[in-house]
Amino acid sequence: MKARDESTRSWRSPLAPWRLRIQTARFFITGSSDGLGLATAKHLIAQGHQVVLHARNADRTKDATAACPGCDAVLVADLTSIDETKQLAAQADRHGPYDAVLHNAGLFVGFETVPGKSGLPSLFIVNTLTPYMLTCLWLAQRGWCVCARRWPDVQCYTAAPGWVPTKMGRESAPGRLEDAVDTFAMVALGEGPSKGRSGGYFEYSKEQQPIAVAEDVALQDRLLAELSRISGVPVREEQ
Repeated sequence: MKARDESTRSWRSPLAPWRLRIQTARFFITGSSDGLGLATAKHLIAQGHQVVLHARNADRTKDATAACPGCDAVLVADLTSIDETKQLAAQADRHGPYDAVLHNAGLFVGFETVPGKSGLPSLFIVNTLTPYMLTCLWLAQRGWCVCARRWPDVQCYTAAPGWVPTKMGRESAPGRLEDAVDTFAMVALGEGPSKGRSGGYFEYSKEQQPIAVAEDVALQDRLLAELSRISGVPVREEQ
């Protein structure tokens, strides 16, 4: 999830001005037709915020609209497709600007060898390549320590939901979905322990220490270069 910089609202990008105390904010959440993404959207809407959802296909769009009638829109794209992800960036831009974007879409073990629409492993393209592409296509956005390093004026966070009962976590998961939603909403709004902690990693609404390799600057740059090569979307430097 990432909150915004202080650029003007007239700037043609999906990024709205970052406000330390957000009254009514606007969000875009990927992978929000069900599960944690949908639950987070409902939570934010109940607080009076505006949310644009994302679904993989038309059937999921219908489900999301029925489950979350208070959303502003539901955008459609299969994130295993590089072309559809690029189209999603343009679609979302037209519905912006946003105060924060939550890169929530993700796949779990078992999809490492399942090819997506672009022929790449589905887990890799959805979990890693898609957030990179949307980030660069929107001039600057969320997610890893590297974003906070390259774009210091943009508030960037990583949030882990923990093992909670969703389709991915299964009903036997020991965690509470509500705790994950609280964490996601906290970093989306830049409140609580996340306030002023751009680049931080949060779980259960507390800042945690990420694994050491995540803070390896040389590895970050190698990853960005490879993602740029694969997607054809260049890394954007600080504006």
